[in-house]
Amino acid sequence: MLSPEYIIGLVDGEGSFTAYIRDPDKVGTAKRRVYVEPRFYIKLIEKDKDILYQLKEYFGCGSVYFQRDKRSNHQQCYRYEVFNRDDLKKIIIPFFRKHSLRFVSKKHDFEIFCEIMERIDKGEHRTNSGLKNLCRIKAKMH
Repeated sequence: MLSPEYIIGLVDGEGSFTAYIRDPDKVGTAKRRVYVEPRFYIKLIEKDKDILYQLKEYFGCGSVYFQRDKRSNHQQCYRYEVFNRDDLKKIIIPFFRKHSLRFVSKKHDFEIFCEIMERIDKGEHRTNSGLKNLCRIKAKMH
């Protein structure tokens, strides 16, 4: 069984808190179906994938999947990812509020991630001005 301390170390080194945000000012050929996609994930090489399945069991949410990498100097990887907003709000964020990350840069990204989640809860992502503001906030992430 994984301990909170182990998870914190793993996330400090290999985890990411992010949000994919569609900028309403950028017109492109490929558009995402949704405007804002907050995500927490950890990516590990294939031989370490069992740890990702243990994380999924520990948190009781998320998915583990193969992530193909065609770059010749990279190994094949697996990714544990949580993108369900309720799971992020009720499980992931409270865990990392209780068990603080140690890397300053990771803490910073987590705090911005939490701010983005709060703004989504308020519905700010439903307007162009709100999306633009979320883009500015997200740009502060590492």
